[in-house]
Amino acid sequence: MADTTLMSIPGQVDPVPVARDITPRADGRIDLIGLPKDRIRELLAEAGLDPKQAKLRAKQVFHWLYHRGVTEFEAMTDIAKTMRPWLAERFVIGRPEVVEAQHSTDGTRKWLLKTADGHEFEMVFIPDADRGTLCVSSQVGCTLNCRFCHTGTMKLVRNLTPGEIVGQVMLARDALGEWPKGSMAGLDEAEDEGHYTSDGRLLTNIVMMGMGEPLYNFDNVKGALKLVMDGDGLALSKRRITLSTSGVVPMMDRCGEEIGVNLAVSLHAVTKEIRDEIVPLNKKYGIEDLLQACADYPGASNARRITFEYVMLKDKNDTDEHARELVRLLKQYKLPAKVNLIPFNPWPGAAYDTSTPERVKRFSDIVFEGGISAPVRTPRGRDIDAACGQLKTAAEKKSRAQRDREAAEAIEA
Repeated sequence: MADTTLMSIPGQVDPVPVARDITPRADGRIDLIGLPKDRIRELLAEAGLDPKQAKLRAKQVFHWLYHRGVTEFEAMTDIAKTMRPWLAERFVIGRPEVVEAQHSTDGTRKWLLKTADGHEFEMVFIPDADRGTLCVSSQVGCTLNCRFCHTGTMKLVRNLTPGEIVGQVMLARDALGEWPKGSMAGLDEAEDEGHYTSDGRLLTNIVMMGMGEPLYNFDNVKGALKLVMDGDGLALSKRRITLSTSGVVPMMDRCGEEIGVNLAVSLHAVTKEIRDEIVPLNKKYGIEDLLQACADYPGASNARRITFEYVMLKDKNDTDEHARELVRLLKQYKLPAKVNLIPFNPWPGAAYDTSTPERVKRFSDIVFEGGISAPVRTPRGRDIDAACGQLKTAAEKKSRAQRDREAAEAIEA
């Protein structure tokens, strides 16, 4: 679904198609969020700045966007006052539109967001005592149709752009008050360095585990995460970023080589028959190929274990024999592994039930006894449909109801 434009390359007669990184806006301005420093420099030069000035301004703008979190050019106090209106006439600093923000009783926060072209998606923030994890979406909808996942019942609408992906991280920082205190007050860097305000749950980790399959939107996810990891930008270590895949085997090596983040794999079954049923992608990339790709994943080690996600489905994948086979498979491939056991989060019409707590504990004990860590993940945000596999469910229904009500009111008027 990549949009394309034409770009001339020195020494080549005809222009060649390249992926377009800019979504056209009705007002003609260009949204800078999602663009790396070199691309901002190119755009400033195209807008009329000489090369030396474009390079300087790009460095300044990049810093204000990604390190200080400003949303207005007027706040960029080390840029001349006459230059700031010039920037504002040509460019914009975007954020995803917030349709609804919800708070769970357990502290989990969920945002329903909207793209500029009207498509909705969600992100979730999960606070813990020692960390705060943002669950980021990569697509509007999903194409994998995993049978236990309510998100998977949605059709895939489109990939999210780098700006829409990194924009989720920036929006979360806005909401958490995590930018340097002076970012909107015009303080000098020396005045506010190291001083942050928050609601007590700072964003320390990112998981590409929201709506969509990240490896089916590889280039955009890569571009966004490069900005997140940039030392001059959001500056989050790759060791604090995890990408979750259902097993797009051909892209896993590229993920390790070109992005280098931690890997999580949605395994959920240990036999072909069961995984074919609940994770249809297994029919294309089987368990053996998937586990071999995990064994070959660049950077995997005992210090950087691969996480295997395993949703516990009653009488489907939760027996003692399944647990022992899981241990056998992980040891066969000599994988530095951790298994996250996830109690199934039910939803209306689901074909499965949740394993009993006793069965989940027994499964966990067997895996632990096999020498592999297998903690049970505590469900979070169930009361706002923010738990694993529940994204965009209640929100989708609500927005349909709102549209129906608005249509009825329009008719009555």
